[in-house]
Amino acid sequence: MNKHPYTYTILRYVHDTSTGEFANVGVVLSSPAARYASAILRPTYGRLSKMFPGFDGEHFRTVVRHLQSRFDEIADRVRQEMELGQKPVNAHEMAFAVIAPDDSSFQWSPMGSGLAADLAATAESIYERMVERYDDAQKNPSRSDEVVWKTFKKVFEEKQILSRLGTKVIAVKDDEVEFSHAWKNQQWHCMETLSFDLMQPQSIKDKAHSWLGRLTSVKDSADKFRVYFLVGEPQQEGSKRAFEQALNVLHKTPVEHEIIRENEAKHFAAEVAEKIAEHDQEPRETT
Repeated sequence: MNKHPYTYTILRYVHDTSTGEFANVGVVLSSPAARYASAILRPTYGRLSKMFPGFDGEHFRTVVRHLQSRFDEIADRVRQEMELGQKPVNAHEMAFAVIAPDDSSFQWSPMGSGLAADLAATAESIYERMVERYDDAQKNPSRSDEVVWKTFKKVFEEKQILSRLGTKVIAVKDDEVEFSHAWKNQQWHCMETLSFDLMQPQSIKDKAHSWLGRLTSVKDSADKFRVYFLVGEPQQEGSKRAFEQALNVLHKTPVEHEIIRENEAKHFAAEVAEKIAEHDQEPRETT
């Protein structure tokens, strides 16, 4: 899978600018090359109330909700493939467009950078590491794409078709998407595992939007192809609505596609095995 360069910055809440004491309350991540941008801001203030005497939690929550809305608007415009000059070139430019670098209670950290294939999961990982790691409450861990893939891999092995799956790059002139598991009969059948078992509802929707954008970019490929999204559902009850919204986003994908849930893995593997067997029995052209 292709890896995309990204930059990120951490939002800090500075309760008293004279002392400089702060707490991390959010992350902004930007990857213009992948047409991706995201912001995850802390929606709760329990830990901040314990840290800072006189902290106004309700005012903080109101401000953060407004900021999240502003960042979501920017992220949506980035996904809509604006001209390069209209996009934030890095995380700081995106961050400064909403909160200017001044001496207010909200400050930005120096930028970090990296490479990642799954930018939504990367944003969440940074958020968990830099913002949530100090929380007292223990939460259910998220699951990676690789963990969800194990469910499907097992049934493919049982049907003895795992060895028939290979990698496939779907490309156009200026972009490409690589699938780790694909097979071909009259067209390419490409599978992509997507874990939506993430900690933040916003990350769930961001991940779906990211794949919608990537497949929209290569929809005019010379290769005829169909995509199967092998999805892992969130364990947290509070993320169910975001998960259903993410599925609706995936259904906007402008190529042939199908969404397969984990509990459908055995039935799906049987269908794939049957189609592969039918293809093997088709008469081959002779020269």
